Amino acid sequence: MPGGVDDPDTPSGGNTYDRRVSLDLSGFGWDVRALAVPGTWPRPDALSVAQLAHLLAGLPDGSVVLLDGLVACAVPEVLVPEAERLRLAVLVHLPLADETGLDPATATELDALERTTLRAVSAVIATSDWAAQRLVNHHGLARRRVHVAAPGTDIAPLATGTDGISQLVCVASVTPRKGQHRLVRALASVADLPWTCVCVGSLDRDPAYVTKLRALIAHHGLTDRIGLAGPQTGAALHASYASADLMVLASRTETYGMAVTEALARGVPVLVNDVGGLPEAVGRAPDGALPGVLLPPRDPAALSTAIRRWFDEHDERQRLKAAARQRRTSLDGWATTARSLSGVLEQLRRDSWSTP
Repeated sequence: MPGGVDDPDTPSGGNTYDRRVSLDLSGFGWDVRALAVPGTWPRPDALSVAQLAHLLAGLPDGSVVLLDGLVACAVPEVLVPEAERLRLAVLVHLPLADETGLDPATATELDALERTTLRAVSAVIATSDWAAQRLVNHHGLARRRVHVAAPGTDIAPLATGTDGISQLVCVASVTPRKGQHRLVRALASVADLPWTCVCVGSLDRDPAYVTKLRALIAHHGLTDRIGLAGPQTGAALHASYASADLMVLASRTETYGMAVTEALARGVPVLVNDVGGLPEAVGRAPDGALPGVLLPPRDPAALSTAIRRWFDEHDERQRLKAAARQRRTSLDGWATTARSLSGVLEQLRRDSWSTP
């Protein structure tokens, strides 16, 4: 079962997901071949498109192929002709037009390309119930063809934190959609509190935005309190989580929110907007308690109010910490994700065998 992925050297939730399921699917009886397709996806050059077409053309009839939506959705001219011969499944981490920073014409074009692709393939896989329903509604897909395989989480040691209150962490690529500018403004409004914040995430997705963000931080006199650490993996990322007392995320939308579950896996409470699939990532502790705060996204003061409450209300802070530690014990691992994907792919394989 080949799978198309984007750049495996770039740390992101989508790449982590792709690499993990490529490994874990073998535990469910799949012979997995992960095939990278270089290119500036989802706006590839002609050579990248030709490479993808050549790769698919070389697969035997009836092959089950799982493709990352970043690669697949923008090239229906390649996917649609192969959709009858191959059993194609597309994993949509984020609808192409949902990335902020796109001009309206580009967003409209990518949206139309994605719709054509997803209507042609055998199965569509989303990372949350919310994302699946959105794809159904937005692209007019049959609900039975859209499946959910939520990201898993590796349980990690409990975060030691700092003083239990003041160290904040935001893990997200630094782009307008992730909303670090909203976070900076919220923190500026509570500058009287003794917080520090580290923002972990790629700085090269939108360099112009990063420049504006640095200027905004300097404007508010917060250069020594808000750090842009850049992308982190492995021990460095573990260290950032381990030192955190609270996770904060001001995204405009998320299809799921793997950074949220990574924080909860360490018992770190979260403050996030109540948008997209984030409520599913936050979830609830076994006793029903929320391990964080879901903020009204259209209230610009909500995040700063929640941060102030975190500092001022001891009982609320202890409640959130206890709920986060409970939620840690109920998070699904990557084997659950692979099992969900395997079920979808197995159905495609059976359909392939039954096709005359």
